[in-house]
Amino acid sequence: MHKPIKYVEKGLTYAAKGAWGVFDALNSVHRNPGFVPNWSDKPLQKSWEKVKPPLGWPRETDSLCPTCVREARQEILDGKRDVSILLNEKVGEIKATILERDGKILMVKDCPVHGHFEDVMAMDPAFFKHLEDAYPGSAIRAHNDEKLHNHGTSTIKYGRGSVLTIDLTNRCNMMCDPCFMDANQVGFVHELGWDDIKTLLDNAITIKPKRQMSVQFSGGEPTLSPYFLDAVRYAKKVGYNSVQAATNGIEFAKSPEFARAASEAGLRYAYLQFDGIGNAANSHRLVGNLFDVKLRAIENLWSNGVDIVPVTTIVNGVNNEQVGRIIKFALDNPRKISFLSFQPVSFTGRDEEITDERRTAQRYTLSHLAHDVKNQVQLGEPVRDWFPISFMGTFTDWADLVKGPAQDWGNLSCGCHPNCGVGMAVMIDKDTKEAVPVTAFLHGEQLAKDLQRVNDAARGKRLSMIGMGLALMKNYDSFKSPTHFKMTDLIKKFDKTFGASGKDYGRVDGLRTLEDVERRRSDRWNFLFIAGMWFQDLFNYDFRRTERCIIPYATQQGEISFCAYNTGIGWRNIIEKMHMTATLTKWYEEHGRHEIFAGGKQVTLGTAEHTLVLDADAVSAVRQTDLDDAGIAKTAREEKLRARDEAKKTAENERMATLYRQHVLKEAAPTSLATGLQIQGLKKAATPVETPEPTVN
Repeated sequence: MHKPIKYVEKGLTYAAKGAWGVFDALNSVHRNPGFVPNWSDKPLQKSWEKVKPPLGWPRETDSLCPTCVREARQEILDGKRDVSILLNEKVGEIKATILERDGKILMVKDCPVHGHFEDVMAMDPAFFKHLEDAYPGSAIRAHNDEKLHNHGTSTIKYGRGSVLTIDLTNRCNMMCDPCFMDANQVGFVHELGWDDIKTLLDNAITIKPKRQMSVQFSGGEPTLSPYFLDAVRYAKKVGYNSVQAATNGIEFAKSPEFARAASEAGLRYAYLQFDGIGNAANSHRLVGNLFDVKLRAIENLWSNGVDIVPVTTIVNGVNNEQVGRIIKFALDNPRKISFLSFQPVSFTGRDEEITDERRTAQRYTLSHLAHDVKNQVQLGEPVRDWFPISFMGTFTDWADLVKGPAQDWGNLSCGCHPNCGVGMAVMIDKDTKEAVPVTAFLHGEQLAKDLQRVNDAARGKRLSMIGMGLALMKNYDSFKSPTHFKMTDLIKKFDKTFGASGKDYGRVDGLRTLEDVERRRSDRWNFLFIAGMWFQDLFNYDFRRTERCIIPYATQQGEISFCAYNTGIGWRNIIEKMHMTATLTKWYEEHGRHEIFAGGKQVTLGTAEHTLVLDADAVSAVRQTDLDDAGIAKTAREEKLRARDEAKKTAENERMATLYRQHVLKEAAPTSLATGLQIQGLKKAATPVETPEPTVN
């Protein structure tokens, strides 16, 4: 039975619908033009001014031939072709078609040299269509960016971005597979010096519209950089109020003091590699006690005011059954986990030359994620509760409008292509742990349409806030919200998220303190955001996605789309080679070898104690064995070993067949064999072959 307040709120919803009709009619008369904020030289956009790429299907787009790209990249790395061709030519580019076949959305493409390629984009066409239908369009076109955005057909064209990524080093203290950058395996060290770091951060804030307030230090493992804390401190100084680290957590787990120092420097979020619950679920990372490391890292970071974002690379058949267990972990620990990021595997780095068999078996899409969440946790409906992360652009536009033109930075804007990322918001009662998808009790699509009309009218702060209030109330269903949730909680949550009213919920800017952190954490309601970010690889590459990238890399050659950097033509390989710090041999001579945890090696922890709530069954579960049962390799290393063994087996079979023909059938040996093959038992001496010295690239 519903509480009395729920019936009162239902009445308010009906009243708000009536009031909205009057408000909207008056608000639509003589709309105001969009103003030009300090953070842009172009005005705020109206909804009809936003640009959209071709959507729907079948549709044609620009893609890449996986083989042409690898060949062209190697020629550049070998010095046979100049890197300038990437600015002036469409290297490796071919057309691709996105279509529906057999209940799936596919990308199919043909290279005149290397033949046919195809891959799955979604296993649920209705879900794919919903994402594209909900896309509001691209953010303001990038300007004042000519020096930093100049990468040929890979150039970023739209928006202020969401998170600027800076790789501090390509060194890592793990040897993971998969790995975007093939860390520790490329034969040289690429590590930014202090002047490099300052320059990249200073350059980034010159682009208009000004980058929103997030910068993420990554790697390799960023905490291995001697400038990690200084980089965090400087990023905070120049205005990035959301400074993040993409980390495996080892250094934070080993040292509470290091976690405290990072927090004091200004670290706000730790994007923590987190592949599952229990050490077995993390065993493919080849660290014996990796799950214990994660738990200690969470304890040390959270207690020092750093918020945790578990980041899971999902590989079908390896750890996709962990999706539900990880979400259950977040639901059981709502005071410590408020964001989850699932990243369906991108076959790049060590996995770029994956076999078709393994790629088909391991491919995992955003549609897989939405359905796994529903099936494994009974949480959310794929088409009702999941939206492209760019859907938030309408709410960002409203926040920018309300805060006015004097702001130096715009709000968080995720204007990426709808095929790039998705999310579902869940409201959790921290006291009772009741969890309900927000769009189960708030009509998300209609709310966005209503708010779009508020934004288009551009009436200023007061009327825009009234419009938001009415839109929230009219689209709210009190009977479907959590038991103790109230309409006022909803309005407060939106205000806290966007900081529109100016009420102090705890600072989030550069003056943020532990007291501010605790004040924000004291909220009874946890707005858990479950996100899926699907980075491209050479098999599903789409330039319409690349040009809308919201998480660019800042490099010595400008700011480059995440996917163009890690895959595509492979700007990472090229730039790191161009600007390498030292060969591995020279680096080891000068600095020694850093510790690497691999081969089952354990991380030494001061203690393994923690206060997190764990599901005992999930912790004790054995690792997933789907691929083992199917006889499919799980990693690039395993594929190479199998290929080597198969080659040996083939060679041995050929040798035995030759012996049989010669000694049983009495056939004459082929000339090439007679002169070049030494058969065991025959005494002909082999010609010595000079072995070249190994080289370091």
